[in-house]
Amino acid sequence: MIALLDLESEEVRMVGIWGPSGIGKTTIARDLFSRLSRHFQSSVFIDRRIVSESKEGYIKCNPIDYNMKLHLQEKFLSKLLDEEGMKVNHLGAVKGKLKHRKVLIIIDDLDDQMVLDALAGGHEWFGPGSRIIAITKDKHILSSHRIEHIYEVDFPSEKVALQIFCQSAFNQNSPPDGFMELASEVAERAGGLPLGLNVLGASMRDRKHKYWVDTLPTLRKGLDKSIEKTLRFTYEELEREDDKALFRHIACLFNGDEVNYIELMLSELNASKSLEHLVDKSLIRKILSDNNTNSVEMHCLVQEMGKEMVRAQSKTPGEREFLMDSKDVCNVLKDGTGTQEVLGISLDLDDIDEAQIHEKAFTRMSSLHFLKFYKKSLGGKKEVIWGKLPKTLYFPEELKLLTWPGYPMACMPSNFCPKNLVELRMPNSKLKSLWEGVKPLTFLKDIDLSESKNLKKIPDLSTATNLETLNLRGCSSLVKLPSSIGNLSSLKDLNMAGCTKLESLPKGINLKSLIRFNLSGCFKLRNYHGISDKTSVLHLNKTAIKTFSSFGLENVVELHLEQITSKGLWKGVQPLPSLKKIVLTGSVNLKEIPDLSKATRLETLKLNGCSSLAELTLSSIQNLNNLTSLEMVGCSSLKTLPTGINLESLYSLDLNGCSQLTIFPEISTNISTLNLNQTAIKEIPTSIKNLLNLEYMEMRRCKNLKILPTGIDLISLYHLDLNGCSRLSSFPDFSRNIAILYLNQTGIREVPPWIIDFSNLETLEMWECRELYHISPEIFKLPNLLEVFFSECKKLTEVRWPENTEDNNNTFTNLSLVSFIDCFSSNQEAFIQQSASEYMIFPGEVPPYFTHQSTGSSLNIPLHHFSLFKRTFLDFKACAVVDSDLVVDPTVKDKLCFIDIEVECKFRDKHGNYFGPAKPKCVSLHLKYNHQIIFDCRFPLDQACDQVMITFKLPSSRLKLKEKLKGCGVRLLDCPPVLPSQTEADESIADNDGSSENYLVEHKCKDNSDDEGYVMRGSSPVFSPQA
Repeated sequence: MIALLDLESEEVRMVGIWGPSGIGKTTIARDLFSRLSRHFQSSVFIDRRIVSESKEGYIKCNPIDYNMKLHLQEKFLSKLLDEEGMKVNHLGAVKGKLKHRKVLIIIDDLDDQMVLDALAGGHEWFGPGSRIIAITKDKHILSSHRIEHIYEVDFPSEKVALQIFCQSAFNQNSPPDGFMELASEVAERAGGLPLGLNVLGASMRDRKHKYWVDTLPTLRKGLDKSIEKTLRFTYEELEREDDKALFRHIACLFNGDEVNYIELMLSELNASKSLEHLVDKSLIRKILSDNNTNSVEMHCLVQEMGKEMVRAQSKTPGEREFLMDSKDVCNVLKDGTGTQEVLGISLDLDDIDEAQIHEKAFTRMSSLHFLKFYKKSLGGKKEVIWGKLPKTLYFPEELKLLTWPGYPMACMPSNFCPKNLVELRMPNSKLKSLWEGVKPLTFLKDIDLSESKNLKKIPDLSTATNLETLNLRGCSSLVKLPSSIGNLSSLKDLNMAGCTKLESLPKGINLKSLIRFNLSGCFKLRNYHGISDKTSVLHLNKTAIKTFSSFGLENVVELHLEQITSKGLWKGVQPLPSLKKIVLTGSVNLKEIPDLSKATRLETLKLNGCSSLAELTLSSIQNLNNLTSLEMVGCSSLKTLPTGINLESLYSLDLNGCSQLTIFPEISTNISTLNLNQTAIKEIPTSIKNLLNLEYMEMRRCKNLKILPTGIDLISLYHLDLNGCSRLSSFPDFSRNIAILYLNQTGIREVPPWIIDFSNLETLEMWECRELYHISPEIFKLPNLLEVFFSECKKLTEVRWPENTEDNNNTFTNLSLVSFIDCFSSNQEAFIQQSASEYMIFPGEVPPYFTHQSTGSSLNIPLHHFSLFKRTFLDFKACAVVDSDLVVDPTVKDKLCFIDIEVECKFRDKHGNYFGPAKPKCVSLHLKYNHQIIFDCRFPLDQACDQVMITFKLPSSRLKLKEKLKGCGVRLLDCPPVLPSQTEADESIADNDGSSENYLVEHKCKDNSDDEGYVMRGSSPVFSPQA
């Protein structure tokens, strides 16, 4: 697996882990995550629970696939970047936020292609060195995503299987004295599946020797190496009937649910105690959810075993405890053959197209506690046709759970008695009303009627004193809330987003537990007065609110007012002692922000897209000493910022697209991230020297910028982006500590000799610098420089490697990539001979330097034994000239197009047989690199060979090419004998299915005509410089 990940390579790599259920895929993935995550800037482990939580609110009859993907990406980015509540407005946001970030992403238990496409759409989404690991039992998901590096998890050997079993049974790798034969045979009965080994080991843990001896005859007779019987044996070992009952409930209904929820729903089974027993037997495990609560997870094999036990209860489905097979459920509902034995029904509505319900379908199921219709898939599906519905429908009084997306009737039955109901979920229903009068609702905790567009009124809920969540999102016919909600003393979350006819809120109530209140999209709501003084998260996006009542704002921590239509908010000063975040993004009519002088705890202020906002007044922000982030992207009317203040906590300032801003902002000396792209700023003042904490600065496409400060050194600045500053003529000299420097499309004329002082520089980009005529050779001496791009610099006619060095192979540099597309050609070959770069890109044809050339795609090269003596690798420089006449698939955006170059080596022995490594050397290039590409190759060498056939390929299916290659070339490099250590040799052997792109030591090599040396390095970066 480590070899497949190729962690030393800077390329973005996607790797699949594939194997059957219970084989240990997740265990491997979690171990990799714990070992590797510290080596990445950001890392995240996405399991099925996270995906399922992201589906909530979109599992309805006609789900909007695009919105679901956006929500999934929001959840994903929030976890990866550790930034709660991130908003995603388009599906390119993941790429935009991660394309320069080295990330580790593990997506576990994939069963839906859409999830992988939404979270990891392409290599170009992520920064160099990123690794994406997808775990699934369906190989088709990996192949459909063009994941070629796949680790197949196989069954363990007998020795390893015994170790797994012993770890579970004895907490050690081998059996204690006297248990070897017993443990070996018991482990054998688990069938070699790690899950079975762990489960069976747990069942034998702390048992005496006699118990093992007495148990073996039962195992020999009953299990016959069947994993199902192994798991069944563990189930039968449960001593309490409540434990067994809870197990069956979880298998059929509650797998993946929160522990507190299960304990609530199954309190009569003493669920708390029984859950611990099931954990001890390894039949379930508890996992920590995002909200710091535990959820129950039962492995799918264990779950299927539990379902099989229920199916075996009776040949007649209506006489079983649970109905969960769609055919059985539909038949029982159609024929009315259910009995009092039925405790729960679970039906995935995506499995059926139509169904009929008998008038007395539920009448005989007097013990029915759980009726769970749901929609599992992420993709859209047509609405279920329910046939002719009965005029009346009886729901048993014992019901605790009633979930029915798309409920087809206009109201609940008149005899409906919800006295035991805990959860009522009917999203996207046809309901116009629920019921008349007052119903007993003592146990009701959750109501979800979201997207019920015909719902006109909410019934009297005065008895629902334990109700915690009320979801009315998208109920577009709902005009008002009843005053009875004032009795909902336990209500924590009220969601009325998209209630477009709502005009007012009930007055004179104070919900003492309400934390989250969402009124987004209530277009007709013009006045806001609180209904609780405990609300901490308030959403008023896309409303027309003009006035605010002070009641209800005193405990608000987050206030969302995105895309409001008002020109202003409250007048005067509002007491906002708890406010930490306010979002006004997209409020295009807003001309002034409200007075925030009392919001002294405010940390985040987002004003992105407020295009009518002309200024920030001093009085509105001068007291915001806790403000850490100020965003004003796209405030195109903004002309000035306050002066004479220093917001001491502000570390991030984003003014991208403030096209009328002419003065460099000076509102904090503690800024570490500064974004000023597409502003009208003409000069960076010398006072920037006060920004001692500035680390990241962008001023892309600032067309008026001419003057940069000199004579100062910002000690913390490591990233500077001045792309597109076309009037800038001088090389920046206000920080010698920069690592990443982008100067594309500037008017800079020279890379000066004092570039040698930029000792930390790793990347320099100067694409399309039309005035650039000279590059100092000193740049190639920088010890940390990895890649330089000078392509399409038309005035650049000559580039020289540093002279007067004792050793012309320049081993002091780590330079890996040099790009000179459409630039100099006069001394190109000399540069190639002198350069120590592993990758070079030039215009033109294959240079004469390459002694073996072809206008096709392959070369046959004889190998001389005297030059190969004691050689373990064949090293050579390769050149591929890619035709620039490309026809791009119109369905693929240019920015997403890559050319993949593969080099294969096949060696021929004296008998004429060909052999060689299975894995080629791979280089992935952005579409713009369609010229001459030079790179180093290394392949394991067999002494018995006398000829090598080297083949170049462009295998990418992402492009349509008129002609794949214009030519190719190779120059062999003669290396002195290499005597690797045993570790190196072992690793070379282990990598012989590949091209040795990673190896432990660097070997100095000489070409076969002169004494100039080269340093060969192994990695295959994805060349995708910033535009």
